[in-house]
Amino acid sequence: MNSPEPLAVTSNKKGAQVPEPVLYAKREPVFNRRIDGPFRRFKWFIMAVTLAIYYITPWLRWDRGSYAPDQAVLIDLAHRRFYMFGIEIWPHEFYFVAGMLIMAGIGLFLVTSAVGRAWCGYACPQTVWTDLFQHVDRLIDGDRNARFRLYKAPWGPSKIARRLLKWTIYLAISFATGGAWILYFADAPSLFRDFFSGQAAPIAYVTVAILTTTTFVLGGFMREQVCIYMCPWPRIQTAMLDEKSLIVTYKDWRGEPRGSVKKAEKSPDSFGDCIDCGQCVAVCPTGIDIREGPQIGCITCALCIDACDRVMKEVGRPRGLIDYATLDDCKREAAGETPRPVWRSLLHPRTLIYTGVWAAIGLALLFALGTRSRTQITVAPDRNPPYMLLSDGSVRNAYTVKLRNMESRPRDMEIALTGLPNAKMWSDDMPREEAVRAMTRKVPADSTDIVRLYVVAPDGTPAQEFSFAVHSLDEKGETDSTETNFEAPETSE
Repeated sequence: MNSPEPLAVTSNKKGAQVPEPVLYAKREPVFNRRIDGPFRRFKWFIMAVTLAIYYITPWLRWDRGSYAPDQAVLIDLAHRRFYMFGIEIWPHEFYFVAGMLIMAGIGLFLVTSAVGRAWCGYACPQTVWTDLFQHVDRLIDGDRNARFRLYKAPWGPSKIARRLLKWTIYLAISFATGGAWILYFADAPSLFRDFFSGQAAPIAYVTVAILTTTTFVLGGFMREQVCIYMCPWPRIQTAMLDEKSLIVTYKDWRGEPRGSVKKAEKSPDSFGDCIDCGQCVAVCPTGIDIREGPQIGCITCALCIDACDRVMKEVGRPRGLIDYATLDDCKREAAGETPRPVWRSLLHPRTLIYTGVWAAIGLALLFALGTRSRTQITVAPDRNPPYMLLSDGSVRNAYTVKLRNMESRPRDMEIALTGLPNAKMWSDDMPREEAVRAMTRKVPADSTDIVRLYVVAPDGTPAQEFSFAVHSLDEKGETDSTETNFEAPETSE
């Protein structure tokens, strides 16, 4: 258990002794007992789903045609692309990624304001891998009492063998964790073969080594200390909780004073429902006592509810001594009133505001994604010199034009001048004599074609704005345009 140690004592300026807070408590291993119940089964489900998503996703395929990778989810740093099934994000569309990150943050606020630290209790990677390692502990060392005896036992051949076997399994899980991560950044089958044949890039081995080490240490040994001392979220969450938030709560008005079943039988009016069995503490993965009230070590996994409900059933008392409840409902229940339905607890203003903002951002991203054009053009005019006077008196400007084809197939695109009367253009791969108002270029699949264009206008043309327009010559017929300036010498009146 990681409860703070007794306060140290120091003296103030007047010589009086005052307690000095201890900011760190040395870790004592937590040997949590196995429990079965609705919340434990839900944790099993979430752990299976999250681990399956993490380990299996890089191997899923998605047909994007012969010109694009077929990995369903791929962060292609080399080509600066992010693929997620049918969605492809380009570098200039990073606002989609930013929007998803904002949605994730607001979603976390929403969950916390509604049901406390449910993210921490079920889906946080630290929780998932710690839970997995704790099941390895039970598999190798036995349940709570056996693990405690082994911990206290002197080192010998049996203890060393068990520790080595358990740590080897830790290491294998940690290695699989780091290995799965790098598969999101390259073609998974190819990188898998290259990694074990020694042909992968050095950064792949460095990344796997770092992630293996951190998973091994944080999930295998630090565990609840990460939640208590390293993670900022327990401290932030208090700003999002109020008396209307659902949290795991011990109903002290019902459970106190505590007393065993035998004591309660002798004097039933002198004791509450809590028989002080300690099962809520024994099953807690962070080793806290929920009966001491809300505390930073509680990750709201609700395993204490499973344990307490089972004990209440065995002793013939109503369930819910420890339960998901709001402080408001606890006050109502203590006063003999009927608590509100759980769904009513979720409909308070802050939760509704978070839901509205989260949904608005999501709908905006979906609209932008559905209406974006797969054909785009950008233009950068030369600044030095801004223009050139040709021998016949005409004025020439130079531009670097980028044609972006975001389809997974080559496409013919027509570039045309809009505005700037009597002007024509040519490129590096054609003579000036063949200058035109519009030209066609073949842009490769899923790429950007960079072309150098020269625009010439007759003598006397003033400086003005005009546009380059691009039109895809396929069934979609997408268009895009961008304005730029044509620079020319000032003309005298």
